[in-house]
Amino acid sequence: MASSSTYILISTTLLVIFFLGSTSADFNNEFDITWGDGRGKVINGDLLTLSLDKASGSGFESRNDYLFGKIDMQLKLVPGNSAGTVTAYYLSSKGSNWDEIDFEFLGNLSGDPYILHTNVFSQGKGNREQQFYLWFDPTADFHTYSILWNPKHIIFSVDGTPIREFKNAESIGVPFPKAQPMRIHSSLWNADDWATRGGLVKTDWSKAPFTASYRNFKADACVVASGESSCGGATTASSGNQAWLSEELDITKQERLRWVQKNYMIYNYCSDSKRFPQGFPPECQMA
Repeated sequence: MASSSTYILISTTLLVIFFLGSTSADFNNEFDITWGDGRGKVINGDLLTLSLDKASGSGFESRNDYLFGKIDMQLKLVPGNSAGTVTAYYLSSKGSNWDEIDFEFLGNLSGDPYILHTNVFSQGKGNREQQFYLWFDPTADFHTYSILWNPKHIIFSVDGTPIREFKNAESIGVPFPKAQPMRIHSSLWNADDWATRGGLVKTDWSKAPFTASYRNFKADACVVASGESSCGGATTASSGNQAWLSEELDITKQERLRWVQKNYMIYNYCSDSKRFPQGFPPECQMA
């Protein structure tokens, strides 16, 4: 794992390669508050908060574009009655054929669990939802939500425990996000037309403002600038700062993944036969 120092490597083509350190980053340097009219705030560089009231939500975006990476963020979600609210934390490219890797946290009434909604878009096609309950209260403290994105697969993890693996299934004709740089986005917004019990439970604005908090952002990643990747043309690595480029789930993590999916998964598109009466999407055979 990289230290906080910047590593400079020179390839055979004299490409200068910069690696992001894995120490916690300064939010002022890494992100811009993109909307919310003052409802998004950076506090002392190491804490970011987003707020939602009846007039508006808020959001932020990374300054860097990434093409593969291992990205961690600690979040503390809206406490109490969060019904109708959605806290989205995701990677996304631009354009009509965009790629996207989603965490979305669907709020609920006090005492009812949050739903963690995940999705993967490739070349503009999504509809690959998996949903989970969490095995802890995500509003009581900060927890780490991670995305490992390399040429082999995308792994969603919570506090180091994998909850979902989306494998590269290009061999059977399924596009995989591998060519479009993505930025990190997050937003807190009102979605009471669908977020809680299909829209039956509305946002209680008497509880506003609603606030989600972020800290300890870390990225071991390939940064793309002016069309050049900081990792050069590398797609695999086995040591040092780029080990994540070839990282796979070891036996212990495979067991943890099965444990989460057995005990906490509440929806899997690859099991929804009513939705896919003509047959499941091809990547489901690799799930």
